[in-house]
Amino acid sequence: MNTRMRRTAVAVAAGAMAVSLAACGSAKEAGGGTKESSGAAKGDAIKVGLLLPENQTARYEKFDKPLIEKQVKALTNGKGEVVYANAKQDATTQNSQIDTMITNKVDVLIVDAVDSKAIAGSVKKAKDAGIPVVAYDRLAEGPIDAYTSFDNEEVGKVQGKALLEALGDKAKDGQIVMMNGSVTDPNAALFKKGAHSVLDGKVNVGKEYDTVEWKPENANTNMAGALSALGKDKVIGVYSANDGMAGGIITALKAAGLSPLPPVTGQDAELAGVQRIVAGEQFMSVYKPYAPEAEAAAKMAVALAKGEKAGGTSTVDSPSAKGVASVLIPVVSLTKNNIKDTVVKDGVYTVDEICTDKYAAACAAIGLK
Repeated sequence: MNTRMRRTAVAVAAGAMAVSLAACGSAKEAGGGTKESSGAAKGDAIKVGLLLPENQTARYEKFDKPLIEKQVKALTNGKGEVVYANAKQDATTQNSQIDTMITNKVDVLIVDAVDSKAIAGSVKKAKDAGIPVVAYDRLAEGPIDAYTSFDNEEVGKVQGKALLEALGDKAKDGQIVMMNGSVTDPNAALFKKGAHSVLDGKVNVGKEYDTVEWKPENANTNMAGALSALGKDKVIGVYSANDGMAGGIITALKAAGLSPLPPVTGQDAELAGVQRIVAGEQFMSVYKPYAPEAEAAAKMAVALAKGEKAGGTSTVDSPSAKGVASVLIPVVSLTKNNIKDTVVKDGVYTVDEICTDKYAAACAAIGLK
């Protein structure tokens, strides 16, 4: 792992994991419901199966995978092994990958589900084989043992508040478009719920979409359709659930000739999203410190693999499991005003990475150097 990634893992994790974290939704205080692996106690030579959902969003390959690998090594004196698979947004593929890992007798699974419902049968298979399961980032259904993610309803609230801030006293002068995530992702429903709790009654929602597979090209198509249906001059803002879709949305806005662009939200603090914020094309993103999330998942997985309690700072309920030991990580609204104090300070990106020749003037204008 390079120096920048090490700074991310150490600097962000050390601060965030020391805080007592608040859970969202049906979360309850820590204490009850912490589960214990039924397997025999193991040493450090454990095998952790890591299944991530897709590779279109930059975070999974760039942050989550290497951070989890690093933490597993650190927690097992270098003896733990991470077996990795990426489902590339295919739920059937992910179920097959879990079958393979069960056959290969991994000691624990960390699963970021493509489809939270479709994964339930495979989670049960793993449990029946004596393999505990940590749901990562998305609350998978089935008999999971632990869960770590961000306060996802709060993510939507942060996005909604930022959009209202950008609209100011013009919030009801036109209509906004809401571009939510995929219905197969339970987090998308929480983002949407949080955003609506802030926006309802304060803006007029002209069009709203649940974007198939979170794909930027689908968001682009939806946005073009919304502009055609509503009239481009009537659209005063766009709620976008993540940065990838924001890119597709902004492309559609530019193609329609909107200038200046209406404020567009985002999430994940992807490099392209941060650069669009610098350039004034995207109003904000949600910075989610991946290091503490990865650290929590690794700690829970290693503990369960060794036959110990998962731990956690709270518990949550899924539709099929109650009192699941959980860690939920706080998030930060990222705008041009705090890029230096968030993603740069935490070592996620360097100023040079953000401020390429294309963005040099815009960076200078906001004092990013």
